[in-house]
Amino acid sequence: MASAKRLDWVDAAKGISILLVVMMHSTLGVGQDAGDIGFMHYAVTYSAPFRMPEFFLISGLFLSYVIGRDWGRYADRRVVHYLYFYALWAIIQLFFKNVVASGDIAGFVSGIFFAIFEPYSILWFIYMLAFFSAVTKWLYNNHVPHWLVLAVTAVLQMLPTGNQSTIIAYFAEYYVFFYAGYALAPQIFKLTRWAQDNALLAMLALVAWAGINFGLVFWPSVDMQPDHVTAGYAALPGIHLVLAFAGTTAICVFSALLAKFNMAKPLAWIGERSLAVYVAFVIPMAIFRTILFKLGIISDVGVMSVLVIIVAATASLIAYEIVQKIGFGKFLYERPEWAKLQASREKPDQEVKNSAPAE
Repeated sequence: MASAKRLDWVDAAKGISILLVVMMHSTLGVGQDAGDIGFMHYAVTYSAPFRMPEFFLISGLFLSYVIGRDWGRYADRRVVHYLYFYALWAIIQLFFKNVVASGDIAGFVSGIFFAIFEPYSILWFIYMLAFFSAVTKWLYNNHVPHWLVLAVTAVLQMLPTGNQSTIIAYFAEYYVFFYAGYALAPQIFKLTRWAQDNALLAMLALVAWAGINFGLVFWPSVDMQPDHVTAGYAALPGIHLVLAFAGTTAICVFSALLAKFNMAKPLAWIGERSLAVYVAFVIPMAIFRTILFKLGIISDVGVMSVLVIIVAATASLIAYEIVQKIGFGKFLYERPEWAKLQASREKPDQEVKNSAPAE
């Protein structure tokens, strides 16, 4: 029973993370087209400190299962795996954006070229997962202690990266969370078990966190533009780092409590399909947003944002389920044999199970 609950809370946390990502891009996209903000902009602002840190921390949770493998098998599972989906969906998204939308074939070709060196659009997360996994394997092979990596990457996270390349900026901003998920996995699982055993105290802690996060995000002021938001004190170096870890911890605890009370299934179902949502939601999001503005029936930016969020997430999930049912197009969500390294084909890996690592 314990394992099932851990499975539920981890996937529920993934589900929350992917919905927060869809919420941000849908809301800011609608805001940009409308030239105005809506009530969903406040939700986007509130989640800013922990939205992507949570995604990276969860992605690193089970790295201990595979980190000790030889480079060939490890690279296939944790580097090539992500690069395959990045390359495939970058081509698909660039095709829709440049060829289908505007007939710009030259832009399509140049976009593919530049996507090799700089993470493309929303897919930057998958690109960086491959990079983070390779860096972590190198650190593991060279016996670099966890405390040193966490200390250095925490300092990097607090440094300004405005003039750096995208890869360097993303690494400095988010690697500490990915590595923390890997290095602190036993402690994270202990915390979620404690939360499930002490539900009332955990709920009180969540209420306290929610209030503190609200205060630091919206105080003393917040810069809320149609296409971007900047929090108050929460955006300051150091405070942002602390709030990011506090927020990721809160999402894990909240998900664990949902699992305890058998309320995690819907979010867990989405979380199990988070990759399918992440790579595909941009396309239905853009199409439906365009339709809404052309129809002109709804003018409220907040309401439009909610509708776009629902359609973007639902359409990507429906597309995934259709592919699973008909069996055609599975390469969109499952890596085919030809895209696997020889070492992995010769000695196939068992799937890493979604349960707590040994302590």
